[in-house]
Amino acid sequence: MTLYALGLNHQTAPLPVRERVAFHVEKLREALGELTRARRASEAAILSTCNRTELYFAAEQPADAANWLAEYHRMEPGEISPYLYTLPRDQAVRHAFRVASGLDSMVLGEPQILGQMKEAVKAAESAGTLGTVLHKLFQRSFAVAKEVRSTTEVGAASVSMAAAAVKLAARIFPSISEQKVLFIGAGEMIELCATHFAAQGPARITVANRTLERAEQLAHRFNGRAIELKSLAEHLHEHDIVISCTASSLPILGKGLVERALKARRRRPIFMVDLAVPRDIEREAADLDDVFLYTVDDLSGIVSANLDARRSAVEQAEAIIDTQVGQFMHWMQARESVPLIRSLRETAEEARRHELERALKLLQRGDDPKAVLEALSQGLVNKLMHGPTQALNEAGADERDGLAAAVARLFRVKR
Repeated sequence: MTLYALGLNHQTAPLPVRERVAFHVEKLREALGELTRARRASEAAILSTCNRTELYFAAEQPADAANWLAEYHRMEPGEISPYLYTLPRDQAVRHAFRVASGLDSMVLGEPQILGQMKEAVKAAESAGTLGTVLHKLFQRSFAVAKEVRSTTEVGAASVSMAAAAVKLAARIFPSISEQKVLFIGAGEMIELCATHFAAQGPARITVANRTLERAEQLAHRFNGRAIELKSLAEHLHEHDIVISCTASSLPILGKGLVERALKARRRRPIFMVDLAVPRDIEREAADLDDVFLYTVDDLSGIVSANLDARRSAVEQAEAIIDTQVGQFMHWMQARESVPLIRSLRETAEEARRHELERALKLLQRGDDPKAVLEALSQGLVNKLMHGPTQALNEAGADERDGLAAAVARLFRVKR
């Protein structure tokens, strides 16, 4: 089995494609079980965020997993293959380390991906698909990310999707402190956005969520109010800024609903940021006058101005990752030798047991103990040396030098 990383991200696939291959949290266990059935993969984990969908797995061939990804999302293999990357062994390890460290993110150094990776690991553990190799890979990824963030400036400066949304809103409105902000959802990204916007002192903060209790918990932190998702139609027109990021498989805000809100607002503009994949807000809403709708892809250009310090630290971060990749591959190679080592020790143990049983019989018969021990040691030496000696004697001219060097190294003798 070989370790692979297979997937697509914001660099290889546009948002419409990423939407189609996103995995919803509640279906991850089912998907992982399906992927590992019929031996398509012996171990598997799925990382699905607004910017990427990636499979980390151990398998004989990656093609089966690529075909499964297309089938699962009811796509033809040809629809998805132009956007996919397939990374084997050390390339997969390096990719996982870079993703965890924020080096492969739309916003260089953003910290949210690490939490999302940890959630992917929890899902794989729950599904029973996180084997020894993937467990080691992700634990090492988290350790590498911690080292990169603590020893380099990759995570420096306040740059994130949330910060980018605030900066973009500031271009639309002269002062955010006079605006009313609506957050749809109550997950980590919405919490981060609420933190950034709350720092600007908006006139009001409202949190809408399917579960009112979670909305109330988040709203309480920012002295806001909470509403249920089903009451959005009644309250949407009250808000100037709308930030949405849920796990819904269907849009929450349709064009018609937004249009009615605009009429109630007497055409006062609404600034909307849709951070969800698939989208929470119908793309057609952007066609309405006085609606400023942005997606995760739109934010990429906003964050570039504050990335200089982080970019200068990338070389240092890559050096850390290079070292850690080498160490991980050494562990994997050593693990591949385990079956051979076990077989070697079993052979030696069998020889030891046979000679011991023979010696005990001789002692019970009354033979001289010194002679018995001598015979025991000679028997062990003969049995253990028989294989290497025979291999050297039978080796052809083209393999004798290499075999002789290996034997000399294994038994630490001079040639």
